[in-house]
Amino acid sequence: MAGDTKQRTAHGSGQLAGRLSAELRGFREVQRLAYECAETVAAQLRPGVTEREAARMQRDWLRERGVRDWFHLPFAWFGDRTAFANFKIPLQFFPTNRKLEPGMPFILDMAPVHQGYAADIGYSGSLGLHPVQNRLMSDLKPHRELILEQVRERRSLREIYENVERLMTRQGYANRHRAYPFGVIAHKIDRVKERRWSPTAFGFGTQSLKGLAADALHGHREGWSPLWSPYHFSDHPPQPGLWAVEPHLGFRGTGAKFEEILVVTDSRDPEESAFWLDDDLPHVRRWAEEKAA
Repeated sequence: MAGDTKQRTAHGSGQLAGRLSAELRGFREVQRLAYECAETVAAQLRPGVTEREAARMQRDWLRERGVRDWFHLPFAWFGDRTAFANFKIPLQFFPTNRKLEPGMPFILDMAPVHQGYAADIGYSGSLGLHPVQNRLMSDLKPHRELILEQVRERRSLREIYENVERLMTRQGYANRHRAYPFGVIAHKIDRVKERRWSPTAFGFGTQSLKGLAADALHGHREGWSPLWSPYHFSDHPPQPGLWAVEPHLGFRGTGAKFEEILVVTDSRDPEESAFWLDDDLPHVRRWAEEKAA
């Protein structure tokens, strides 16, 4: 994967240049499909819709378009649950009967697998104007820039994590991805073998979990981890491959994040050594519009 990525992709000035490999085009297409789902479902949300209903809307939309497997099933978080308020155990991440209200922030999160390609995305929005979440979304832009810059510098994942957290603190925000299992800000993703029957366990696709477990075993032997965390097992340079990255800001019961694929290669050219798979995503377009305004 790394060598293929290096030889058949190019990147410049924040935009993909030249033709992506067929492999990367597959990942980009499923990521775009997931974001299209998020934007469509977000536009259909109304007062009184529950998190469970919003999660089902995502699941149904994707299934209608051929998705039969998942890295994880769709999530939806409303109100202070966007900041993972008082989350203590993993079960609290699953959708609840919390109802959406006017002016309430929400996050939609889904990780479909389509034709063997996986994506994991996060979409933040609100039902009407929510100035705090708008500010959080604007302030996520330097995090995307910092992560890319420091991955290209081949700093350790643990150091980059700490620097992202320092930036959050300077901005006056809480790091809410610390609430995720193992406190991860990202995890590796890869191709998933297509099967007629693709079961899930605890909300996660069993095929994807097997792949992540195999990566963890392989990485343990070689001194790297497929989980990007603040702990010692992430104290190594970025491993070539695809990473689903999700910095998550929290402020007084409001949370916001994006999640998208970062490509890491073994190229010695800094611009080809790491790049975001797609710059035509909702949060990136939002920042471009803010800059133009």
